[in-house]
Amino acid sequence: MESSCSVAETYSSKKRRSKEPTGHRSTKRLKAEQGGDDEAPQERPSGSPRLSVQLDRLQQPIAVCELTELLHFAALGKVGGLRQPSWCHLHHQKKVKGVNVVIVEGLTQSHFYKNYLTMEHLRTSYTTRITFTPSSNNVASEIFSSEVSNVDTLSISKPENKLHTALKHHPVITAYGTQRRGLTAYILTPAEMIKNHYPVKGMPGFEDFRCTENVVCVADDSPLYGLDCEMCLTEKGYELTRVSLVDGDGNCVLDELVKPQSRVLNYLTNFSGVTAAMLRPITTTLQDVQAKLLMLLPGDAVLVGHSLNSDLIALKLIHQHVIDTSLLYRGEFGRRFKLKALAETVLKRQIQTEEKRGHNPTEDAVAALELAQYFIRTGPHQVVQLHREELWGYQLEEESSEGTAVPAPSRRFADLLQTLGRSVAFLGKRADVALELSRQRWYNSDKQVLSSFRRQTKHQFLSVLHLSSFSDHLRRCSAHQEQLYQNVCARLRDMCVVFAGPFPSGFSEKEVKRLFRCCGRVRRVQMLTTNIRLHAEVEFEMLEGTILALKILDGVSVLGQPIKVQRPMHESMLDLDLNLEALMSETPNTNNLYAVKLSQRTAQHVNISTKVNGHKLDAKCVKVANGLPAVKLNGKESDPTAASRLSEETVRETFGHFGAVESVVLPVKAEKHARHACIKFKSPEAKRAALGSSEDLLKDRFLVCPSVTPPHLPSWVTVTTDRPTGNTDEARAEEQRPACLDGSQDQELPRLMRKLDSQLRKVFRSLPDGTLSVVVLLGQTSSNGDRPGLCLIEVKTESCGSTE
Repeated sequence: MESSCSVAETYSSKKRRSKEPTGHRSTKRLKAEQGGDDEAPQERPSGSPRLSVQLDRLQQPIAVCELTELLHFAALGKVGGLRQPSWCHLHHQKKVKGVNVVIVEGLTQSHFYKNYLTMEHLRTSYTTRITFTPSSNNVASEIFSSEVSNVDTLSISKPENKLHTALKHHPVITAYGTQRRGLTAYILTPAEMIKNHYPVKGMPGFEDFRCTENVVCVADDSPLYGLDCEMCLTEKGYELTRVSLVDGDGNCVLDELVKPQSRVLNYLTNFSGVTAAMLRPITTTLQDVQAKLLMLLPGDAVLVGHSLNSDLIALKLIHQHVIDTSLLYRGEFGRRFKLKALAETVLKRQIQTEEKRGHNPTEDAVAALELAQYFIRTGPHQVVQLHREELWGYQLEEESSEGTAVPAPSRRFADLLQTLGRSVAFLGKRADVALELSRQRWYNSDKQVLSSFRRQTKHQFLSVLHLSSFSDHLRRCSAHQEQLYQNVCARLRDMCVVFAGPFPSGFSEKEVKRLFRCCGRVRRVQMLTTNIRLHAEVEFEMLEGTILALKILDGVSVLGQPIKVQRPMHESMLDLDLNLEALMSETPNTNNLYAVKLSQRTAQHVNISTKVNGHKLDAKCVKVANGLPAVKLNGKESDPTAASRLSEETVRETFGHFGAVESVVLPVKAEKHARHACIKFKSPEAKRAALGSSEDLLKDRFLVCPSVTPPHLPSWVTVTTDRPTGNTDEARAEEQRPACLDGSQDQELPRLMRKLDSQLRKVFRSLPDGTLSVVVLLGQTSSNGDRPGLCLIEVKTESCGSTE
């Protein structure tokens, strides 16, 4: 291959001169070298935020505390005196525009890899993937309530006018604080609605009320609508006689007279302005008005009114998002101001004057709307300062600053963000989340959570979505989960296994291990004896070991007897080639290379005349003999891998000629000497150059192949349990027995996983560029042992969105 020769020549000359590479640089994907797609990978815009994790640190799991450490730095950065997280590095943090966390309850790392090919978005869009230690705590609550350590609260806190001591317990300040916030901070929570006698879905007495079903999550830019109603007294109590609705600009969009259903006892004309003559020709019913309101109000509408509960009861209508101006401008001990007094004092406008007969509901609706808009725009602190004497009768005296203790600002993550004016939100099922209720949106299904989030016109700076339907599904078939887990473990192990033989009689397990460990660390060897011949099952710790073993040891002669090396033939291996191709080309492996250092004896005698890494090796590259020499030579045992020592310095010296090496990871459980290494280059071009120079590397006794094992796993089978002892065939049959999994249950989870991947793709697309996106598969905790989860992290940029 022409390109291989040029790279090899460059490598040889570079090694002599020890200069940085200036020659050939391939720009095609590794897949193109294998005859696949030749498109160049998407380049991340220069200077855009990104996350990097050292290869050795990827092989250690993270817990909630490490995740929150990253979220704190991403949101607050050096402004608050924070340092980079201890386990990763977030580049260009100042350009992070927001943080989005999706928590998927019940799913484990094993579920992800069992459905690996199905999870196309998750495996291709997220460059960082790391094992997550399952937690018995509420992870969403942990995120919001986590204390930000070493934060400089002085640099984060916004300057505010000094709050007088007398105002610290003012009812408005007590309810809403001093910071100016968006409208969502003043929407009544479900608990407040119940306390103030609002119609609430599911509460007794409101069974026949119509619901607007506004399930869309409201935001600070959601539309406001003013509402006011007039009632009369009938035989069945107070009934609706007139309703007015105005939009956010004060324009009247509905003003209707309504015919009461029961006989009228008192028209209350002095208050309502409605007379018998006015209602006589009216045919509009309560149901007609309800239908018009349902049609006029958008899904994220926020209704504003003064004592709005009585209006909604008269309408027999349930609306989830409301602002009550009688509670915004609250007085001492629950006292409420009249709308007329508030309009006169705050808006400097006269309403409900004596010369008018009764109230004008349109005028009242506009007044309530403008009072709410003024409060939101001005902020509770300024509202109190400007109107403290007129409304609340507060006269402040000068106070001495000596001895006044300033309370320390809260270090809670959510509180600090809101101090900076950055909005936070939780979307999920009703849960015990350490966040004020106005910032929580509760839904009955994951579909509603995701739909609501995607339809937001303005994203929160920190949003946490909690999906629980998978946990519900797994709980329904909990009796099968342990068997399902064991099946997944068996499939993962099978990918790291090769069968080899026949071996000469008397060949030992120790000798087989010595033979095969030239390709990678061997986890286990199981001798398989038949009546005639001897074979072995060899299980590697990493997938790369099996790939090299199949390429260089198949056909090797042992004591004059050739052996065959092949993969096991099971149902779980049918998609093996697709899995390997996807793993090899996935983003976390883009810059990673697997290298083995052969001993001189092994390099001289292993038959590697076949293609290695896609390149045909000629006789100049290696001395090819009849096969591997006898493991027992002249009556003495010889270790074919002896003297094959690796150190980080050796690896960097050898592979640094192809390009900058970011990190080198040697086996954590190395024996006396490390023989294998995982190398992470700073660019994919350097990795491709190394692969193209495999012939020259072989002269230095190095075998290389693209990394396949996910970088966050020390081995592909890290999360698996030990294989049952005893007869191998029986053990595998026991592992793969479906344990009463019927067809519908067996197919339901893959369908749900495919649906989840599609939904998360849509969420990712809807995120603004510069958003740190985190998907957490929580894992499982049980009496049978914890099942690790998975954390996937990516900073969305324009290039990320274009690859979707």
